[in-house]
Amino acid sequence: MSTPTTSDKPRIALSACLSGHEVRYNGGHKASSLCDALLAEHFECVPVCPEVAIGLGIPRDPIRLVGDPDAPEVVGTRDPGTDLSGPLRTYGQRMADELDDICGYVFMQKSPSCGLERVKVYQDNGHPSIKGGRGAYAQAFCERRPDLPVEEEGRLHDPVLRENFISRVYAYADWQRLRAEGLSRGALVRFHSRYKYLLMANNPQAYRELGRMLGSMRREDDPDALGAQYFSQLMQALRRCASRGTHCNVLQHLCGYLRPVLDRDDKAELQQLIGQYQQGSVPLVVPLTLLKHHLRNHPDPYLLQQAYLQPHPENLGLRNAL
Repeated sequence: MSTPTTSDKPRIALSACLSGHEVRYNGGHKASSLCDALLAEHFECVPVCPEVAIGLGIPRDPIRLVGDPDAPEVVGTRDPGTDLSGPLRTYGQRMADELDDICGYVFMQKSPSCGLERVKVYQDNGHPSIKGGRGAYAQAFCERRPDLPVEEEGRLHDPVLRENFISRVYAYADWQRLRAEGLSRGALVRFHSRYKYLLMANNPQAYRELGRMLGSMRREDDPDALGAQYFSQLMQALRRCASRGTHCNVLQHLCGYLRPVLDRDDKAELQQLIGQYQQGSVPLVVPLTLLKHHLRNHPDPYLLQQAYLQPHPENLGLRNAL
């Protein structure tokens, strides 16, 4: 089973403080050992600090969000008259355009510039609102790149969210390569075929909808326009994390291809491991490893191409904790 990569590492942007750059308001950093262990070997990381980029010094006065949580302003804590909303949003839009070859972005949580959600938004009484906001830079960036896989560093400590994010990053990189090679109707169908079971695991409804979309494709349809629509829906669908139930459904589908060539004991062993996974007594990697063992002995070209079997490098061990 081959991972959808080339010799070139996919590029990922991340908040510069997470990579150890001393760019925080107090001159410190927030170096993430998880990001280093997870990203350094497999990705080219592009550090970005929007606050420094718009001209704020190191060290500097802290900033915070104030006002309407849905459209907050960014001001200095010591000088509330300094509104940094415009510069941060403009820089977010600019970087969304410039970083056109990245496949994902890891943001610093709780940051008034980079936080993706639940960032404190202070009110006139000095207390934060019940509803949190989004960092000004992150919001502008994500509005311009809605299909790009993004995540906060803190959420990556959850093994389900971590595996989901990295799977989406590799899917995005695979699509970038396809677009660079030139999109055709046939290429679009082949791409969907590779992602069929990953999509089924994450979002069964979208799996059916996207299948119908491509099934109704006409000869006169522009593959670039249809491809853009397809990929946008695919990336939104893959944001939903697979459950034990949907993983088991996919495993049973894959087993169906092997039933004609496996003996009774092999079939029973596979079913036993799938049942143990469903009950939570073994991780996903256990039934998958046995399934891939049988595939090596009984190769099936259609199954061997499936991204679901290895959506990311095996030595990341992301499915060992699912």
